[in-house]
Amino acid sequence: MICGRNVLFASLMLSAAPALADECTQAQAVYADPAGTYELHFEPVGSEAAVTSNHFKVRIGDTGVLLDGVVMPSGEPLRANGIVMNDCPTGDVTGAELEACTVWQGPIYAVDKAGQIGLLQPEDAPAADRILLPDFGPSLRESSAWGEGKGTTDSSDVFQFKGCGS
Repeated sequence: MICGRNVLFASLMLSAAPALADECTQAQAVYADPAGTYELHFEPVGSEAAVTSNHFKVRIGDTGVLLDGVVMPSGEPLRANGIVMNDCPTGDVTGAELEACTVWQGPIYAVDKAGQIGLLQPEDAPAADRILLPDFGPSLRESSAWGEGKGTTDSSDVFQFKGCGS
């Protein structure tokens, strides 16, 4: 009977293990920085007519702060460019207001298991193994999302696949 319990325990542990990145779509992928303080939670865009290819939230530890992130294909050649924002106003917004609430912007890269770097794929593609947001950490420290009750711990620019959300 001990063998039966071990098999049951092993199967429970395997079912509780996070999904592999290639078993998850980008729209459901969850990533964390090495310290586990910052998490990226991708979510469905919600409209085929949207100009964005991906949406995500950045959760800052246990502060309750959620930053909004969007990815828009742009530029020549076409690449995945992202913007992370903190409490941006909606409606008719000035450039100065947008600048004040922007935490980070730049190209978003996907890194596969072999370490190959490419552009982040659309939401229906298999999830990347890692996400690279160049200069995210330094940009965060200089933004409205930094300070008491917000981000106070440095973030890496690299986020590792953690699991598949709903």
